[in-house]
Amino acid sequence: MSTTTRIENNPESSVADRYSAAAKAQEPALCCPVQYRPEYLDIIPKEILERDYGCGDPTPYVREGEVVLDLGSGGGKICYILSQAVGSKGRVIWVDCNADMLELASRHQQTIAAKLGYSNVEFHYGMIQDLQLDLELLAKETAGIQINSPQQWLVLREAEQRLRRQQPMIPTESVDCVVSNCVLNLVRTEDRRQLFAEIFRVLKLGGRAAISDIVCDEDVPEQMQQDPKLWSGCISGAYREEAFLEAFEEAGFYGVRIAARPSEPWQTVEGIEFRSMTIVAYKGKQGPCWERNQAVIYRGPFKKVEDDDNHVYDRGERIAVCDKTFSLLQKAPYAEYFEFVEPREPVPHEEAKPFDCKRSARRDPRESKGLAYDATTGPDGRCTDSGNCC
Repeated sequence: MSTTTRIENNPESSVADRYSAAAKAQEPALCCPVQYRPEYLDIIPKEILERDYGCGDPTPYVREGEVVLDLGSGGGKICYILSQAVGSKGRVIWVDCNADMLELASRHQQTIAAKLGYSNVEFHYGMIQDLQLDLELLAKETAGIQINSPQQWLVLREAEQRLRRQQPMIPTESVDCVVSNCVLNLVRTEDRRQLFAEIFRVLKLGGRAAISDIVCDEDVPEQMQQDPKLWSGCISGAYREEAFLEAFEEAGFYGVRIAARPSEPWQTVEGIEFRSMTIVAYKGKQGPCWERNQAVIYRGPFKKVEDDDNHVYDRGERIAVCDKTFSLLQKAPYAEYFEFVEPREPVPHEEAKPFDCKRSARRDPRESKGLAYDATTGPDGRCTDSGNCC
């Protein structure tokens, strides 16, 4: 890979330089103490363990057999942990734009695979905010082009667009889980909306993101954001805590929750607290809403709660929901908080009518039981002619 011209105070340049150096020699200042499952670490070479610069552990949120994408994978520690977590039937995709980190991670691939008895990690050189463009393929496609005129720049741009269309690095809806460990805060502010859109794009419906990153409790002032050392050190590019959660919601995720947040900050700079936070968020609330006479009952403990589609669930009330919401609430992270009421006479999918999901309404029990329902049962649940039941 050729060395690009550095621009003073450019976040991408400062990150590239610092992490290239950190791939060759351990830099303790980039580390945030994290405890990983020790049995996953036994097969990972010491130099990878020493050059791990994460701030959390998103690996517990993956499942055996899944396709997992690790953004900003660095030296590969998380990838090789994930390799064991998903097993031989799963697949792990490494993506980073630092050539030195790629060399470090890939150097040990065959040795680790031999110890495991299988190889399920693949490597891609690319930007995490542009998961369609494989930079290695682009380098091959444009090897003879020198950008010294507008026309040649247009040729390069067309090559990028063609590769995104025809050979996307990570195809749409191809991944079960996206993880990242202390990397999103290194991306330029102006690229972050695209970054979250890309995470959402590559996930399958029903997939999830598990992201660990450094966040702050106050907005970072402009002068700190202009400091390349603070930016590359995961400080001045940190998301404010609530803004981090809002970024997932704005991208289309639902069920966004804080999975881990230590009470004590990792660092404090000019009175601003910086700490690690792990977020888990889900993809799947998109799609049409159909009426099938279903209801949910919120168990508590709060008096009422509101979901990401603005449905309000009053504790103990039968709330009418569409078929899609009824299904989503039966899965993580909601299921333990609800009771689910199916209609006595199921409404076939082909007979379902559109449901207005912009409202919250109580479901009359007769809508689920049927207007003509008049059964009388005894203590054992069987019908009785006398009607006596106590």
